[in-house]
Amino acid sequence: MLRSSRLEMDFLGMKMHTPVMTASGTFGFGEEFEEFTDLSALGAVVVKGTTLAPRRGNDGVRMTETAGGMLNSIGLENPGVDYFLQTILPRIAKHQMNVIVNISGGSAEEYGELAKRLDVPGVSAIELNVSCPNVKDGGIIFGTDPKAAAAVVREAKTHTNKPVILKLSPNVTDIVQMARAVEDAGADAVSLINTLLGMAIDIQTWRPVLGNITGGLSGPCVKPVALRMVWQVAQAVKIPVIGMGGIMTAEDAIEFFLAGASAVAVGTANFCDPAATRNIMQGLDDYLQHRKISHIREIVGKLVVGKE
Repeated sequence: MLRSSRLEMDFLGMKMHTPVMTASGTFGFGEEFEEFTDLSALGAVVVKGTTLAPRRGNDGVRMTETAGGMLNSIGLENPGVDYFLQTILPRIAKHQMNVIVNISGGSAEEYGELAKRLDVPGVSAIELNVSCPNVKDGGIIFGTDPKAAAAVVREAKTHTNKPVILKLSPNVTDIVQMARAVEDAGADAVSLINTLLGMAIDIQTWRPVLGNITGGLSGPCVKPVALRMVWQVAQAVKIPVIGMGGIMTAEDAIEFFLAGASAVAVGTANFCDPAATRNIMQGLDDYLQHRKISHIREIVGKLVVGKE
């Protein structure tokens, strides 16, 4: 696996061989991909969404392909935080990788409790997934309400010494307002974008394809939206931005760095090619070497706009 000084960095206190991470929900707990890539060489593995109690997920069809991407409605199926801590975390520790745990809760207090339980050795950071209904506030989605998202960040920060990353939803009117709110609340970084809300219909049965009717749209089709939002947010906040959304190749990743991302996460590409992260890392290093650029940080936010 590639190890290059051009890609090495310190990110949120994590020593990373590369700024390339994996996106939650697309890489399992990392161990599923050990035959295809050197997990320790990745910047970090963001494990699948974790909740306080085990969840069985949604019924019916959970995933379907669509033009330029895929729709998923998994429903946060996971074995729960206790099982993760007692069984999975000790097992994946052998890979010596940075582990970022993506967490979801039904209230700010649940996020705080999860952050507290995950404040243990072996966990490098936590990522807050704020796309779940706030059951205490009549179904408000944390990810679309700046005050609610900020409350989740403050609760998590109160209960952990780990870096806290807030994953921003694109299903908002003003992504910059959301980013600034969570930065003011103490988030150490933001990651974006989460999936867009979409649906598919079977024209033979006239029924929704997905059992949950709607689902999260990801893949190359969302890249222009993700790139625009990363560019907007990177100009508006001082904390690091992790870019994601449709990154399939090194060229895609380079666009995100130029737009202002300090690191990137690869998601849907892992379903198409389990060695996607390895290929993207190699491609990034080849690009820097060809352009005679000594480090990836030199291209971050260097998008050229206006007249030459």
